[in-house]
Amino acid sequence: MPTKTLLICTVGGSHQPIVTAITSHQPDYVYFICTGNDPGTGRPGSAIQITGKGSCIKVHPADEKPSLPNIPTQAGLAENQFSVCETLADDLDNIYSACQQAISQAIANFPDCRLIADYTGGTKSMSAGLVVAALENKHVELQLITGNRSDLIKVRDGFESTQFANIEKVRFERLIDPYLRSWERYAYSEAEAGLKKLDSPRVPELKNRLCLLRDLSRAYAEWDNFNHEGAWTILQNYASRLVSKQQQQLLGNLRRLNDQNLEKRDAARLFDLYLNALRRAEQGRYDDAIARCYRLIEWSAQWLLENQCGIKTANIRVEDIPEGVELSQNRDGIYQAGLFAAWQLIKHKTTGVAAQFISQQEKQFLNHLQCRNLSILAHGFEPIKQADWLLFQQWLDKAFIPMLLSETKKSGINGLPLQLPKNYHLA
Repeated sequence: MPTKTLLICTVGGSHQPIVTAITSHQPDYVYFICTGNDPGTGRPGSAIQITGKGSCIKVHPADEKPSLPNIPTQAGLAENQFSVCETLADDLDNIYSACQQAISQAIANFPDCRLIADYTGGTKSMSAGLVVAALENKHVELQLITGNRSDLIKVRDGFESTQFANIEKVRFERLIDPYLRSWERYAYSEAEAGLKKLDSPRVPELKNRLCLLRDLSRAYAEWDNFNHEGAWTILQNYASRLVSKQQQQLLGNLRRLNDQNLEKRDAARLFDLYLNALRRAEQGRYDDAIARCYRLIEWSAQWLLENQCGIKTANIRVEDIPEGVELSQNRDGIYQAGLFAAWQLIKHKTTGVAAQFISQQEKQFLNHLQCRNLSILAHGFEPIKQADWLLFQQWLDKAFIPMLLSETKKSGINGLPLQLPKNYHLA
């Protein structure tokens, strides 16, 4: 249980709400956020209501002379029970900093305190500054003084009461926003790690939403790491809530990536690998992107040969080696085909779109593979530049991917699948 109660108040032209706030909570210490003398006119600000001597406050603004003592005196505060933080009336940055400093000082001086921030008094900028500062600290309770109104100007003196502001949803949205923005960079693991550190909200609706956001971030992180089974295990639990067209398309893509039919599943995984490479490129990781595309080109040849010719490039029968194609044997005497040799087999052993592609694109094919060979992730020492990647991607989009789509059409792939989401939307 908190050992002390602290109050932070913004102070404006009306004293009564501040006195009500103090008498309601009987705080052990009060931080008054006030304005000093106006820089332009020199007229005193609201600080006079705290530090003024003798009669310094008018009962009504229209009164000719002040007749009340300062607010600490009216509220029964001793001199060692309050401090004044002066700021400017409408400089939001300055006000925010003053409020933030007061909150930090309060927590530092009284670590186990109950800290209440009352934003009733002061200018609109002062109220806004205190609210923003309070929202950023989960230990601060936010309140205002309110009551029934007889007009649109103010609550009548004597009819005020304290009311705590319901800010858990606002605070929750502010806390999760940076992590959901990670989705814009496909940084799902980063989002999951950040969301896992957040305390569970007390409101059931928010608690459930936090669990959902964590799970979805984790699911897409697993998908981004090629763990399609793990992603499906998580996402299928939310299938009834993911009902938008985009969400349904993503679920359909994930089903294909986990299909029991290996030909269909691997066809889908080829394009999943390409989308993964595009995500790495968008993150500026061009070496990673090109390495993935190299694997895509190699895997595509392996998939085509196995499904159309029954040839596995890791163990090729002598009778499957056509004239004009030279393959090397490994240490066990087994014939194997690397990337380029596999495409030579496609050219000689098949008659479809893929065979036409390698016959027509062989020179460009080798030129673009050279880009990969110079990468530090292959045989070179220079990082891939954005311009290198863009040329490679243009060739893939114009020549390679259309060919692959033609070859995989019979496996149920009718177009390039949807990219993983950049934004969280729940229908």
